Amino acid sequence: MIIGIGADLADIRRIERTLERFGERFIQRVFTEVEQAKSERRHERVASYAKRWAAKEACAKALGTGLRMGVAWREMGVVNLYSGQPTMNVTGGAAIRLQALMPPGRKPRIHVTITDDHPWAQAFVVIEALPSEAPDLQCIPIPARAPQP
Repeated sequence: MIIGIGADLADIRRIERTLERFGERFIQRVFTEVEQAKSERRHERVASYAKRWAAKEACAKALGTGLRMGVAWREMGVVNLYSGQPTMNVTGGAAIRLQALMPPGRKPRIHVTITDDHPWAQAFVVIEALPSEAPDLQCIPIPARAPQP
């Protein structure tokens, strides 16, 4: 059963300007450690951050809250399954909101697709309520980003 759908289109150039202006402060405020580690390893670093930004916006829309009602940027983070498929890990207020959306006897699964074609990054998020006995999906652990000198 589909509980929520969200979409977002982000301008990679806007994220680039924000990174240039606010740098590490912006990264620490918005992105999880896993997202930072993944994006910092990418050749197209800015596009990677832009896709994750779009995914967070789409997730907030799918939760039905936007970035309010106790839902914060770092409480939603793109992670990858062992297959490589992206999904969203939610914590804090986002996790509380997600659980509140679930009908009795159901558990959430968050489907994510992200893409970019300069100057655009796009994400779609679908929140599905599955029977409680459905198998859990396993995510790839990503080592934390090395400290900046």
